[in-house]
Amino acid sequence: MTATAPHRTDLVATLRDVGLADTDRAGGKGANLGELLRAGLPVPDGFVVLAPAMRAALESAGVLADVQRLHDEALVAARHTREVGHTSPLGDRLALCSRRLRSLVRSAGIPPVVADALRTSYAMMGTDVAVAVRSSAVGEDSADTSFAGMNESLTNVTGPAAVVDAVVTCWASLFSPRSLSYRDEQGLHDLPQLAVVVQRMVSTCRSGVAFTADPVSGRRDRVVVEAAWGQGEVVVGGQVEPDTYLLDPTGPRLLTTHRGVQRTQVVRGDGGGDVAVPVETGDRDVLAPAEAEEIARLALEVQQLHGRPQDVEWAIDDERVWLVQARPITTLGDPVREPAAPSAEDASAPARPPLLTGLGASSGRATGRVRVLRAPDEGCLLQDGEVLVAPLTNPDWMPTMRRAAAVVTDSGGVTCHAAIVARELGVPAVVGARTATTDLTDGTAVTVDGDTGRVWSGKVTAAVPARTAPRGGPEAEPEVTATGLHVNLADPARAVEVAALPVDGVGLLRAELLLTRALDGWHPAEMVARGESEQVVTALADSVAQIARAFAPRPVVYRTADLRTNEFRGLKGGAAYEPVEDNPMIGNRGCIRYVRDSSLVELELAALARVREECPALAVMIPFVRTGWELERCLGLIDASPLGRQRGLRRWVMAEVPSVASWLPEYIGMGIEGVSIGSNDLTQLVLGVDRDSAELSDLFDEADPAVLAVIGQVIATARRLGVPSSLCGQAPSRRPAFVEHLVRAGITSVSVEPGSVAATRRALATAERRVLLAAARREISGDA
Repeated sequence: MTATAPHRTDLVATLRDVGLADTDRAGGKGANLGELLRAGLPVPDGFVVLAPAMRAALESAGVLADVQRLHDEALVAARHTREVGHTSPLGDRLALCSRRLRSLVRSAGIPPVVADALRTSYAMMGTDVAVAVRSSAVGEDSADTSFAGMNESLTNVTGPAAVVDAVVTCWASLFSPRSLSYRDEQGLHDLPQLAVVVQRMVSTCRSGVAFTADPVSGRRDRVVVEAAWGQGEVVVGGQVEPDTYLLDPTGPRLLTTHRGVQRTQVVRGDGGGDVAVPVETGDRDVLAPAEAEEIARLALEVQQLHGRPQDVEWAIDDERVWLVQARPITTLGDPVREPAAPSAEDASAPARPPLLTGLGASSGRATGRVRVLRAPDEGCLLQDGEVLVAPLTNPDWMPTMRRAAAVVTDSGGVTCHAAIVARELGVPAVVGARTATTDLTDGTAVTVDGDTGRVWSGKVTAAVPARTAPRGGPEAEPEVTATGLHVNLADPARAVEVAALPVDGVGLLRAELLLTRALDGWHPAEMVARGESEQVVTALADSVAQIARAFAPRPVVYRTADLRTNEFRGLKGGAAYEPVEDNPMIGNRGCIRYVRDSSLVELELAALARVREECPALAVMIPFVRTGWELERCLGLIDASPLGRQRGLRRWVMAEVPSVASWLPEYIGMGIEGVSIGSNDLTQLVLGVDRDSAELSDLFDEADPAVLAVIGQVIATARRLGVPSSLCGQAPSRRPAFVEHLVRAGITSVSVEPGSVAATRRALATAERRVLLAAARREISGDA
């Protein structure tokens, strides 16, 4: 395949034609691989079925609305399951929604235009070439979220029909219970997008993972390489204890080798597909010293390309080392200590010998009673605070791992999915302990040290070395910016965690998910008709209060519900109250809906009034405002409510409709004290592009000059009239040039998802330095 290969559709692209700027189309995995190919690194060729293709398939089959509705229900169930336990009825609801979602995706299949382009791209690789078909979710393999093992990947797929079927399998895996739960925990509540990478299989004899920084200790002066015989899924899946090589990046130079245990390997079968066969390699290490150093050198080149530590998957055939995946290390904190080495001189260790010794995979020390489990479906047996002991753990174990005090496994290495998940959750973990499930018994109290890889009987009270900063936690010394940085949030369960980030408050508290849970999926009109208004107000107030308390005294801006008629109709009882609109995206939603039917917003205002008695920094924001007269009537509803009679209430308006640029002075004259730009809706209405349309995705651009002109006008008006301006969206974290435009325009703040805080703060600081430098240069040249 070459970069000049013709395309039948823009829904499929060669790997060489995508790069880091295409993560919103090619997903994290596809974008990273394309960037490596462009840099001349040894990456097997292939192509990407771009993310819009999945939406095109759902639209073509007429199931997109059903998928959206079930997805929203599943997130509510996932959150409830996490908070209450998966034995609750909503735990069953998550599984049911997941099954229905995957069934809809499979029944939708692939539209002919996409299937033809996919087959053409596959044929260009050769005749019946064996390929790997890997999920590449938008947001996956980013600096903040790994999605380690959450979505499907298939190897040794041969033939066009099998490749088409594998792509659909990857799409469907996006809606597995574990993937839905992970997305909800990460605060990713929009309907997910998934690209699929189809890549030539390497005739693998050895494979593994390389980390360009120690993932456990956080040391940047170490490279960790793990290697196994055969294909690499046994390493990332934790089925074996791989050989581990520790290297000094200077050179690089091999420092130590740890021999693992591997009895079987996965290879390609004679008729295609994967088979497990015994390992017959004598007493040889998987890698020679020179090979480990070559892998470390390539991984360090990837790190140099991206500018931050990397997690790189590699494979060796009979001729060379290939790189088959790369992503930032999401669990790497600040290196505040050197790793503890297991020795008799360790002052923090007890004098007695440990029960078990394995590999320290997730930093920290915890004590609890042992619970030996064999499979994820036994997770309900684990009590909160017990130590999970299992043969191995994969992402299906995540709900159980979240409740565990610590994790110990028989097999696995420090780069397997279980280790990555444990580090993301901040749960101490020891992997590769070999005999944990036989040597440890239920109910026995043990202490697990994830730094040294040791497990002791009883409680160990000696001091523990300081842990690295947790994933997503506050930076050691976050850069100070003049532009405020807020977060978008809708999950009370994450409030305390997210409030610990270096942010100035919540710029967008979305009401929709809170309400869906408060109403238990019922339409608000139906709740009012049944006389259950008070239950809704109480539940909503409790949820908002959890977030407001966590951030106090920082401001929290609550955006009132902005469900569209098709989404309201999907609620229980909704068909009796909602019409079928031809275009609900620009139909009866936002401000005008409150004017025509105030039953829901009155419940919201009553709930906010209760919360503001304790948390006065809570503000209210009105979405999708088209004209002055509707805003005036909506503000009248607020003024007539208990909330409106409270002192100091700040009223904000969303800038999503282009008319706001003209109306904003009058809005401010009515009492609006803040404006927040909703870049997604504003872009679609300025450019006339349905943001949900896969066919028009290449036209949707928040940085289009026409969109930037409206944004600039809104910010300028807000500055002139003395009210703060903000922007809610992901563009500030993804596009440095977009951030610089906002800073130059004088925006007061931006609000992003929690996982994007660190990247956005860096982008803001860089943009502010550029603006100051440009101003200084103009002053020196006399152009100021």
